[in-house]
Amino acid sequence: MQEITVESWNELINCLYEESWQPGIERFRSDFAFRGVANAQWSTFRTSLMRLGGSFQQMEGHLLRNFRKYAHLEATNAYPGDTAWHWLAMAQHHGLPTRLLDWSYSPFVAMHFATSTVDQFDVDGLIWCVNYVKTHEYLPQPLRHVLEDEGANVFTAEMLMRGAATLAAFDALAAAPDGAPQHFATFFEPPSLDARIVNQYALFSLMSSPNVSLDDWLARHPELIRKIVIPAQIKWEVRDKLDQANVTERVLFPGLDGLSSWLRRQYTPRNGIPLPPDENSGGHTTAQGVPREQG
Repeated sequence: MQEITVESWNELINCLYEESWQPGIERFRSDFAFRGVANAQWSTFRTSLMRLGGSFQQMEGHLLRNFRKYAHLEATNAYPGDTAWHWLAMAQHHGLPTRLLDWSYSPFVAMHFATSTVDQFDVDGLIWCVNYVKTHEYLPQPLRHVLEDEGANVFTAEMLMRGAATLAAFDALAAAPDGAPQHFATFFEPPSLDARIVNQYALFSLMSSPNVSLDDWLARHPELIRKIVIPAQIKWEVRDKLDQANVTERVLFPGLDGLSSWLRRQYTPRNGIPLPPDENSGGHTTAQGVPREQG
């Protein structure tokens, strides 16, 4: 896996748009999905279903069945589509533990999530970049045929339905004649359920088993992923420039909650927000340069 630590805004932008030129169409179109993380030490690819703990894989069906049962009236009035994949996307979008992980086509959205939490400004953030086009070269034939028939690079709910009508059928595609599963990852563009999904330019990653982590799968395919570290020293610059570009909670989370989050962060004084350790000091410093005790 390639890891790059950038030193400036310009270097960050260049790294995020690397390999985006497509000579066949003479346009800039990146094949990467992006995921921003405020703290580089956080476990990034652990799904919300995995975080339940215990026998989480046995809970997946129960969670989805009950979500569909109890949400049916409100959901069907609000959102079109009645496939397993529509319901899975809807469940993830509203916070139900699922095997999905959130990504974005937009490197700027990923930059936002890497720099939106001011109490993490004293630690490095990062952006994960995964090549979803090359990831799909490892798909089983039934799913690859769907993409080829559509001339597409990612799936929609309807396209996944053609390849596998249920999660069980989807998981069964990993079966191999010798009994050793050939697990795979795919990227799935959710329906435009609301303005939040649209504005975040969202897509989801999906593994062929609730037990298999994307980390483990990508460890066997390191050529598909790169890691861009945003040092704590430049987080304020990145954040301020994103705000001026209108990449904020107000846009990405339309409504009063997003507006309030944006204003709270916008008016948080830099004074007192921890900065990384001063290389000339044994302790941490605040924005005013006053040392803080370690630990």
